Amino acid sequence: MDPFQAALLGLVQGLTEFLPVSSSGHLILFEAWGGIKGTLAFDAFIHLGTLGAVLFYFRRDWKEVLKSFTQPGWGRKLFFMLAIGTLPGALAGVLFEDLIAAHFRTPSRVALMLVLMSLPLLGGELRHRSSRDLSSLGLKGAFLIGLAQALALIPGTSRSGITMAAGLLLGLSRIEAAHFSFLLSAPIIAGAGAYEGLKLLASSQVPLSTLFIGAGSALFSGWLAISFLLNFLRRHTFYPFIVYRVLLAGTVYAFL
Repeated sequence: MDPFQAALLGLVQGLTEFLPVSSSGHLILFEAWGGIKGTLAFDAFIHLGTLGAVLFYFRRDWKEVLKSFTQPGWGRKLFFMLAIGTLPGALAGVLFEDLIAAHFRTPSRVALMLVLMSLPLLGGELRHRSSRDLSSLGLKGAFLIGLAQALALIPGTSRSGITMAAGLLLGLSRIEAAHFSFLLSAPIIAGAGAYEGLKLLASSQVPLSTLFIGAGSALFSGWLAISFLLNFLRRHTFYPFIVYRVLLAGTVYAFL
């Protein structure tokens, strides 16, 4: 993999990580059709770029979380919500990572999941009636969204899409569902990215400079994607993304 290819995959990763269209699915399609030899480990490492985007964009929330270690308040509740919401995905990653890497990283499986996992987002939009804010979610709601996040290990699902859908079904507003989805991504991205990154560095499969070019590209494009989606959802619904997912799946099957 050369630096240009790494930058391209980082751009795709950052733009699609926070939109409900599946970043892992897009990476697999780009790698398959572009002749780029990517790996699960490289994909996980460049997620660290999107982690940087989340940390920077929501720096006020993270400051509140850090303050919670010395004084009670909203930050402490948010910390426990994120902790309990991260557990299902972390456990699923440990148990099923190898299985998923062996059987689900193909264009046909990605296309299938793009369609199937559009249904929860469609259901969330159809049932969306209330506009609760994040402070009303509670630990039970955070855990349920965490269960949804565990499904995102399967490429084509979309981590952001499935967690936003769960947020809508639990009564959160579109903005607040996206807000919690983005915050919840940070622990799981940090863990997976660091673990796979260390494995990559140890194996020397990809030069260090190429890895950081990919991660830097993902950071910049991820920040743009977060800003775009939060502004978009103030006036629009998730329906355009549902249509996009179905059309992309249809295109994949047409080429196959």
